[in-house]
Amino acid sequence: MRVTVFGGSKPRPGEAAYEQARRLGRLLGEAGHVVLTGGYIGAMEAVSRGAAEAGAHVIGVTCDEIEAWRPVAPNRWVKEEMRFPTLRERMYALMEHCDAALALPGGIGTLAEVAAMWSQMQTRAMPSRPLILVGAGWERVFLTLFEELGEYIDHPSRALLSFAVDVDAAVENLSGLFEGG
Repeated sequence: MRVTVFGGSKPRPGEAAYEQARRLGRLLGEAGHVVLTGGYIGAMEAVSRGAAEAGAHVIGVTCDEIEAWRPVAPNRWVKEEMRFPTLRERMYALMEHCDAALALPGGIGTLAEVAAMWSQMQTRAMPSRPLILVGAGWERVFLTLFEELGEYIDHPSRALLSFAVDVDAAVENLSGLFEGG
């Protein structure tokens, strides 16, 4: 199965967030998944690294606009690069080329990826697939959204998201979803 992992660019080697992302990559790799990431630094690097260390095929989805914005290159654990001119094309490739997606903590870009994928599934522009948000922060954000703007988000749309307390629970949830289907 192809699993996309969204996540922020801030975590650095040795930091807890980086090591958790690396663990996620390793768990996905050990489970035999092909792993897609944004291909650059931070959580994307950590997941790529963990997956590669576990022997998984790692696809880095990169783009010219990011590299024009800041001096980065695909991380060394990417085995295959899918390159696009724009950030939008990159984001949609990450969503469209996976069977499931996991979102680690992140900033504006990670939030945009989660929101875009959720919207695409809600409108049936893309087939529904697991979208698992990892960490208590995501759950708090979306519970606040549902409490404050709940009249705009029906229960079937809410059900397109699932939450996991940590990377171990996320991989367990993912495995359970595909063992039953």
